[in-house]
Amino acid sequence: LEKRAEVLGKLTKGHFTLAVAGTHGKTTTSTMLAHLLKATGAEVTAFLGGISENYHSNLIQAGDKVMVVEADEFDRSFLQLAPNIAAITSMDADHLDIYGEDSQIKDSFRAFAALVPEDGKLFFANGLPLTGTSIGVEDDADITAQNVQIKDGSYHFDLKTKEKTYTGFSLQLPGKHNLQNAVTALAMAIEFGAPPELLAGALTSFQGVERRFSYRIKTNDLVLIDDYAHHPAEITAVHQAIREMHPGKKVLAVFQPHLFSRTRDFAEEFAKSLSLFDEVLLLDIYPAREEPIEGITSEWLLAKIGNLSKQLVQKEKLSEVIKSKNADVVVLLGAGDIGEEVEKIRKKLAGEN
Repeated sequence: LEKRAEVLGKLTKGHFTLAVAGTHGKTTTSTMLAHLLKATGAEVTAFLGGISENYHSNLIQAGDKVMVVEADEFDRSFLQLAPNIAAITSMDADHLDIYGEDSQIKDSFRAFAALVPEDGKLFFANGLPLTGTSIGVEDDADITAQNVQIKDGSYHFDLKTKEKTYTGFSLQLPGKHNLQNAVTALAMAIEFGAPPELLAGALTSFQGVERRFSYRIKTNDLVLIDDYAHHPAEITAVHQAIREMHPGKKVLAVFQPHLFSRTRDFAEEFAKSLSLFDEVLLLDIYPAREEPIEGITSEWLLAKIGNLSKQLVQKEKLSEVIKSKNADVVVLLGAGDIGEEVEKIRKKLAGEN
């Protein structure tokens, strides 16, 4: 039995490949890129790390002229790929249980960047210590979103490259991080040769990725959002998106920490990002592949959160406790089995049970 990374490595060596890497943003960006190519007529196969809301699958098969791959940094598996065009969306510390320290992760991303051939192209988030074409939002990057406006819960923007400005784009996904993801996907699609005049329509029709800022209830009185965020930077990005799209609302965050080691390594950062919300409910740590670490518990993390409205909650009581809080916006955060609770919570809040 071969590992996914080995199989993808072999496949990418035989196909023109666009690969998206990054501690955060890679799933949405690669899914968006695959959709842009498919919707503008490319014969594309895509191997994604999340379920596309457009295709209800993590596999898109519409031909084999070009391949889109989510390049996963976990256990350095992305170093087996052979990308012609690549993007690095972020290089934040994560997976320290595998890498040991932040510098090792950054070395790994640099090694991934070095896989791009001389006639290829590397795109990266503006500010990362890399060489290539920088991507940003209303900043000094090589390719940027400009004239950004929010209308009816969507972003409207123009795409400025060194050569020209493409106008009239709209994106349904909330959050500045998703705007950055869209600029990255558009830049890669244009570099590949997608017809620019068709890209605006393709982007408008992109519905997102399951468990990435997924609205499960969206009414004037109540919003329920489900998100895979399991790193402090991701939680902060979700918070920014909520405050931008739902200003002045009381926001309750429900977080299930993922991995004892990650909770230990980023405890201060988790506490800071969770403190941004009006109220916090904390579930027990989801162990995934790990044994418990002495002293590292949700109770320990809760004590570090500066928010006064905070409490531990058991999963079996979660729906009731959330209902009792009467929050305007409820956001469920985590990469563990919290996703399995979403439908129960939705029904409880909607008064269906």
